[in-house]
Amino acid sequence: MYRIESKINPRSPEFKDNREYYLSKLGEFRERLDKVKLGGSEYARKRHKARDKYLVRERLELLFDRNTPFLEFSTFAGYGLYDNAAPCAGVVTGIGIVHGKEVLVVANDATVKGGTYFPMTVKKHCRAQEIALQNKLPCVYLVDSGGIFLPLQDGTFADKEHFGRIFYNQAVLSAEGIPQISIVLGSCTAGGAYVPAMSDETVIVKGHGTIFIGGPPLVKAATGVDVTPEELGGADVHTRISGVSDHYALNEKHGIELTRNILENLNTPAKFELDVAPPEEPFYDPGEIYGIVPGDLKKPFDMKEIIARMVDGSKFHEFKQNYGTTIITGFARIMGYPVGIVANNGVIFSESSKKAAHFVSLCAVRKIPIVFLQNITGFIVGKQYEHGGIASDGAKMVHAVATAQVPKFTVIIGGSHGAGNYAMCGRGYFPRQMWMWPTSKISVMGGEQAADVLTQVKVEQLKEDGKKLSKKEIEKIRKPILDKYEEEGSAYYASARLWDDGIIDPVDTRNVLAMGISASLNNPIEDHKFGVFRM
Repeated sequence: MYRIESKINPRSPEFKDNREYYLSKLGEFRERLDKVKLGGSEYARKRHKARDKYLVRERLELLFDRNTPFLEFSTFAGYGLYDNAAPCAGVVTGIGIVHGKEVLVVANDATVKGGTYFPMTVKKHCRAQEIALQNKLPCVYLVDSGGIFLPLQDGTFADKEHFGRIFYNQAVLSAEGIPQISIVLGSCTAGGAYVPAMSDETVIVKGHGTIFIGGPPLVKAATGVDVTPEELGGADVHTRISGVSDHYALNEKHGIELTRNILENLNTPAKFELDVAPPEEPFYDPGEIYGIVPGDLKKPFDMKEIIARMVDGSKFHEFKQNYGTTIITGFARIMGYPVGIVANNGVIFSESSKKAAHFVSLCAVRKIPIVFLQNITGFIVGKQYEHGGIASDGAKMVHAVATAQVPKFTVIIGGSHGAGNYAMCGRGYFPRQMWMWPTSKISVMGGEQAADVLTQVKVEQLKEDGKKLSKKEIEKIRKPILDKYEEEGSAYYASARLWDDGIIDPVDTRNVLAMGISASLNNPIEDHKFGVFRM
C-alpha cells in the first residue's frame, strides 16, 4: 500500500486557528469527562468508603489485568438529564481484559442514588448486553443497586425496553453460550435480585452483599416480622441455605479475586482469524488532527488527511480513486487489523453511492471489518439528480451497508445529517460501535439549514395572511430555531441519550477502533447475504 501524501502545513494560520479552537473544546470535554467519572457527590463517595467499600472504578481496576486498556461505553449517559443527578447514568459499562480474555462489564455506582436505575440506566445496561451478544463477550455484573429509581418508575418498569429486559437479555445471552457472572457487592433488591439469580455463577460478599425480592421494610409491612438485611438475604443465607449464590467472599477484594478465578476457567472459543500484521504507528502525528478539522463544520476538509493520521504507516490502498470522489473508499490497517474505510468528502451523489455500495460488498465478501468516517450533510437534491435516479442509487448504498455481515464501526468526525447518517452506518444500522468527536454534530439537517427552512415556511404562511415581515422580525423567528438545533445537535446531547457509544478524543480513535475490532472477532464473521438491488 502507498503512504498518503499529506498536504497539511502545520505552520499555516488556518491550521493554527483550527488547532487553537479544537484544543479549547478538548479542554471543555476533559473537564466534563473528569466530573462525570467521579460519580455521586463527595458526601456520597465518603459515606460509601466509610462502609469499607471500594468505589466503582476501583473495583474495576481490581477486576482487570494490570496495565490493560478499558474501553468504556456511554460515559456521558444521562448528562444534563434528571437535574444532573445521575452522572454516567449511575452505571459503568465497557470492555476490559481478565486473564487475557475480553469481558463486558456492567458495574453499578452506589454513590449515585444508591445505584438505582433511571430510564437511561436501563438503556445503558441493555446496550452493554447488546454489545455482549454482538461480540460473544462474557458478561460480569458488579451489583450494588437498590433497583428501580421509584420517582421515575413509569420510564423504567412496564415497557419492553424497560427494567425487565435486562433479565430477558441474561437468559438469551446464557442460551447463546455467553457466560453470565455476578458479584454481589451491596444491595440487590426487588427486580434487581434477578441479576445474580439469573447468572450462571454468582459471588456474594459477606456483610455487604444482600439479595432479596422484598427488603426488611416490605417484610415488616407484609408479615409484621422484623428481620435484618443479613438475616433476610445475606451471604450466609444464600450460600448455605437458599443456594442462590455459589461463592462466599470474605470481603470485596476476595470477591473480585473469586470472580477473576471464575473467568480464568471459562472455556473461551478461539477468535475468528483475520490476516493480522504487526502494528505500525501512523507516519503522520495523530495530534495534527486538531489542526485539520475546522471549528466551522460548514468548511470542507480532506478526510484523507484524517485517515493518514489514523491508520498504520499512514498507508491506504484507495478504491475507485477517480470516481464518485465525494466518498473515499479503500483498504488500510489499524493496529495490524485489516479494515475497509468509507469516508465522506462531500455530499453523496449517484456515483459516490454506487462506489460505496460496490466497496462495502467487497468487504462483506472478503470478511473485512468496515470503518465509516462521517462528515455528511446528506444526499444531493435537485431536479437533474432525481431524474438521474439518486433515490435508487442511494438505496443501493443503504442496502449494502444494512446487510453486510462484517463488523462495522462508525465515527462521527464532523456533521452527521439526513439520510447520509443512515447510508454511512448510523445508529439505526447497528454498527458494532459508534463514536463521536467532541465538536461533531448530529441532527436531521444542519442548524442553519433547518432554521432557513422553518423560517421560510413561517414567512410564507404569514405572507398568505397579508403580513410582511421585516428582516429583524424574520431573524427573531430564525434565532430560536438555530439555538434549538445547536443544542440538540451537539455530541453531548446525543451521548446523554445513548445515540452513540461515547465521545472520544480524536487521537484515541485509532486505539478505540482497534479494541472494538479485537472484541468483534470473538464472534465469527458470517457469510455475506444481500437482498434485491434496484438497478
